[in-house]
Amino acid sequence: MHIVVVGCGRVGSSLAMQLSEQGHSIVIIDKNREAFRRLTAFDGRALVGSGFDREILAKAEIQNADALASVTRGDNTNILCARIARDNFGVKNVVARIYDSQRASIYLKLGIPTVASALWTTQQVRRYIMPDENAVSWTDVSGGLQLVERLVPDALAGKPLSTMALGDNVRPVSLLRGGVARVAIDGLFAQEGDVVQFMVTGEGLKSLTSLLNGGES
Repeated sequence: MHIVVVGCGRVGSSLAMQLSEQGHSIVIIDKNREAFRRLTAFDGRALVGSGFDREILAKAEIQNADALASVTRGDNTNILCARIARDNFGVKNVVARIYDSQRASIYLKLGIPTVASALWTTQQVRRYIMPDENAVSWTDVSGGLQLVERLVPDALAGKPLSTMALGDNVRPVSLLRGGVARVAIDGLFAQEGDVVQFMVTGEGLKSLTSLLNGGES
């Protein structure tokens, strides 16, 4: 994947190095050249400039990007970068870091997934920019039961979360929406940008993957 990261702070640098080590094509952008000192093991490209500067984005090959994560210290900058990437360059997977969690619902209506700063981790950004990753959060001792986190695909937005329960093998148990975690999910409808936790069996994981990919369970 070709991924653009805007902001080379603690999270941005960690994300860029991790993805670079895994063989992805990474371009990281920051206004401060000194910030790139954090990139102690990095095989991508670093560009000095603004993440919403069209010339800088062109140098970052944004037109070929599979994903963009904007993780600077400014809410407005992050939202602007994410919207430009999505609306002007057609980048499918975008996510913006925010410090004001009360704004999350507003940004969600704009179609921009956000994660509040207090909840932000490198792992969380991967949920949004690499939604096809089959990460497992927990496995019981027998290996027969797993807890997995998945990003709700656009095709399932607006449908009851209960429709994602597949027999005895798949059960949605919680979700993260707009930077807020929820356990009481009975009666809720899925929204774009939701991250849902599912308890699944080994067979159920295959069915869940098929459901989220638009296939039959």
